[in-house]
Amino acid sequence: MDSLEKQTKRDQWGSRTGFILAAMGSAVGLGNIWKFPYVAGANGGGAFLFLYILFVLLIGIPVMLAEFSIGRNTQRDVVHAFQKLAPKSPWVLAGILGVVATFFILSFYSVVAGWTLNYIAQYTVGGLGQAANTNYGEYFSQFISHPLMPIFWQTMFMILTVLFVYKGIKNGIEKLNKVLMPTLAVLIVGLAIYSLNLDGAMDGLKFLFQPDWSVLKDPSVYLAALGQAFFSLSLGLGALITYGSYLSKEEKLPSASLTIASLDTVFAIIAGLLIFPAVFTFNIEPGAGPGLVFITLPDIFGNFAYGQFVAITFFFLLAAAALSSAVSLLEVTVAFVIRQLKWTREKTAIFVGVLVTLVGIPSSLSLGIWSEIKLLGNLNIMDSIDYVASNIFLPLGGLLISMFVGWGWNKRDVLSEVNFQTNSLGTLWLISLRYITPIAIFCVLLYSLGII
Repeated sequence: MDSLEKQTKRDQWGSRTGFILAAMGSAVGLGNIWKFPYVAGANGGGAFLFLYILFVLLIGIPVMLAEFSIGRNTQRDVVHAFQKLAPKSPWVLAGILGVVATFFILSFYSVVAGWTLNYIAQYTVGGLGQAANTNYGEYFSQFISHPLMPIFWQTMFMILTVLFVYKGIKNGIEKLNKVLMPTLAVLIVGLAIYSLNLDGAMDGLKFLFQPDWSVLKDPSVYLAALGQAFFSLSLGLGALITYGSYLSKEEKLPSASLTIASLDTVFAIIAGLLIFPAVFTFNIEPGAGPGLVFITLPDIFGNFAYGQFVAITFFFLLAAAALSSAVSLLEVTVAFVIRQLKWTREKTAIFVGVLVTLVGIPSSLSLGIWSEIKLLGNLNIMDSIDYVASNIFLPLGGLLISMFVGWGWNKRDVLSEVNFQTNSLGTLWLISLRYITPIAIFCVLLYSLGII
């Protein structure tokens, strides 16, 4: 035990349920409720869902288990975890990538999450309906291009995020997710039931569950499904390594990983049950893109009975899911800085939170007064940061993590960490991490770079 660990007892989860809900909170976010429906819609619905579930089982769960095992074994943040297991080796790059990726992802993620807070406020006071009575697209465009309002709501969202990280693991992150996750479950199921009573419900169900296998001829569908599974489960970011570092040795990692991945997938499917019946009822293109949530759905809500209440509930659901994920993203950098600089959690949470907010301002302005600034090709600042962090750093981090556990960590030690010593599942797990997962992630990386 080093000097820092002697000085400070490391915080831990208060219970298995708290850990499961917190890890779910990291996974369940905008990727499930905002991104999954339009990506599924653009890639064939049912066939995409089949591939998505397959990749979660074959790749998502093995990588998740790998991340948890690294964290629990070392009881350290993502960078120092690799330094402990493989000192003076290049494997630490995986940890560094995790810190950098989560920092920059949160910088623009908080901008989008701030939009949801604005919609909640506008629907609550009735302003959204008055301002956008004829054209929701025009309202959204005016809002995101405003020089101050998006930054204000981004800052409000970051204040909430910092607050729960500031309070620590048991009293902040765990308590938050013990409230948010059950609340999210009730809200999304309730909204899905409401949506399933619409006229287009049957068409929506057919689209989601009746596969059109002809789309499987397109290689991009496979890559989209794998990328979505990876993004949705928060893999390759170091968030799960960080959360795993607060686990006790008594926790059964395989069952925890299976539970978290399964519940995350259920959330994504229920989001589809919420979105697609409404989309088909009002003849909207299923793959309408990111604008589906902020432009198309508000228009649809206007045609619902109790539409204002439904809209408030939906955007609260979206904001809550974003908050649970944002907390896990912030915790990665906070845990690293606490150990690296030996600062208190309170000081670190505020410092990193302010820094993330400042770095996120250019992303917000890139949709308005800085829209002419391009960094990567024809991409604005936000899209450029998103592209690098999500499409390069994230898969590269996941690739390094899977290869480290598969090849760089002593086989006996890693199998012992996950209680697979005499279990054939351990052999299959290592085969996946050594061969299947790296090849699949490498293909996603090449696809993201436009090479294939």
